[in-house]
Amino acid sequence: MTELSVTQLGQTVAAPENPEAAVLEAVPNPQSDVLYLARFVAPEFTSLCPVTGQPDFAHLVIDYAPGDWLIESKSLKLYLTSFRNHGSFHEDCTVKVARKIVEVAKPRWLRIGGYWYPRGGIPIDVFWQTGPAPEGLWVPDQGVAPYRGRG
Repeated sequence: MTELSVTQLGQTVAAPENPEAAVLEAVPNPQSDVLYLARFVAPEFTSLCPVTGQPDFAHLVIDYAPGDWLIESKSLKLYLTSFRNHGSFHEDCTVKVARKIVEVAKPRWLRIGGYWYPRGGIPIDVFWQTGPAPEGLWVPDQGVAPYRGRG
C-alpha cells in the first residue's frame, strides 16, 4: 500500500451500498516513530436492525495508536456511511468497524466504544480492543456518559 493507492480523497464518491462494497484506505504515517493516540468520533452512526429493519443509532469512539499507516478520514466516513442500509446487530457493527481498521492500518493498538441508543428501553454499549494499551500511551476517557438521555 502506498500513498498513491488512495482513490477517494479529492474525488466525488458515491456512498457505498454496504460495508463489503466500501473501501477503507490508509496513508503513510509520517510520525510512525512516535507513540501517540488518534481518535475518530462518529456521534451519528446508523445501521439497521437485521430483524425488524428499524434504524439503530450509535455514538462511536475509535481510539488507535498508529503504526506505519493512518486511516484516511474520508474513506472512514464513507465506510461508516455504508452501514446505513446494512442490517446487523450492535455488537457485530461495532466489532466489524474495529476489525476492518485493524486489517487496513495495522495499528499498534486500537479500542472502540460503541454507545448505542436504546431500543426497547435498553441501551447497548459495546467495547472491544486489540489488547492492553502500549506502555506510555496516553489513553484519555472516551467522554461518553452512561445513558441518561444520551446527547
